[in-house]
Amino acid sequence: MSQKIGLALGSGSARGWAHIGVIEALQEEGIDIDVVAGTSIGALVGAVFAAGKIKEFKGVILDFDWKRLLSMLDVVFPRTGLLDGKKVAEFVRNYVEDRDIEDFILPFCAVCTDLRTGEEIRIFQGGVIEAVRASIAVPGIFTPVIIGEKYLVDGGLVNPVPVSVARQMGSDIVIAVDLNHDIIGKNLKIGPKRRDKSWRKKKKFSNKVSVKDRVLHEVKEKIKNIDVPLFDSMRQWLVKEHMPNIFDIMLTSINIMENRITQANLRLEPPDILIRPNLGYIRFMDFHRAEEAIFEGYQAAKKAICEWKSLKKA
Repeated sequence: MSQKIGLALGSGSARGWAHIGVIEALQEEGIDIDVVAGTSIGALVGAVFAAGKIKEFKGVILDFDWKRLLSMLDVVFPRTGLLDGKKVAEFVRNYVEDRDIEDFILPFCAVCTDLRTGEEIRIFQGGVIEAVRASIAVPGIFTPVIIGEKYLVDGGLVNPVPVSVARQMGSDIVIAVDLNHDIIGKNLKIGPKRRDKSWRKKKKFSNKVSVKDRVLHEVKEKIKNIDVPLFDSMRQWLVKEHMPNIFDIMLTSINIMENRITQANLRLEPPDILIRPNLGYIRFMDFHRAEEAIFEGYQAAKKAICEWKSLKKA
């Protein structure tokens, strides 16, 4: 009897495009995935993969630029989050349609967190759009998704790399992708700004225009006429020189937490193959750097698979 192989795709925002490169490498190596579990951006890419649309998705992602990103910023009154997430849901719908998870080519699970109880919520069935939208709902950035009595947010708060979920789905072999292992200390910039050019030493990609300033400008433009004390503080944060803004502080804090949780979880339940792309230089909103992220994912997967095969032969 052949062994069932599970793929656990971790959280990591824009670094998540690396999952596409990982999937390409696995396919080239003839490794057929039987089940997919994803957290946050891993749930988004995992859902597209499980639906059989990863090739079409890659083509669109490679053309993703800051204008496309800004078009998806549906800023709302910040009672529960800065962005509503409906435009992101529409983007995902283009590839998975309004299908139930049970209708996918591969069994799939999206990992979320119940904000009320702190419980890990695993969604194996039902509408995929709401499941993915809940899994990517970074607290403070996206509004929570209400399903029944549950207030669901980013699954990275409890299970950033869902190896345990892939095991629960019957996997004999689990391939896990950790996108956050090398980000601590790299994405919180304090002091004069310096452009990170370290990746240029290894690769020949063109450094497309950074989206950070444009995104922050767009957010400020959309909220400048709203008379809310919170926004007064936000505006002060956004204009200070040589200081991390409120988004950097919040997201870096989440990164630290997810990194520590991932390390603990991987010690308790290690995968059979652990893929760790070098993505520390790619920031939360760098969705325009898909080519680099995909390359890193592909290279890291090839290396991990080669090492795994060598161990099996030994």
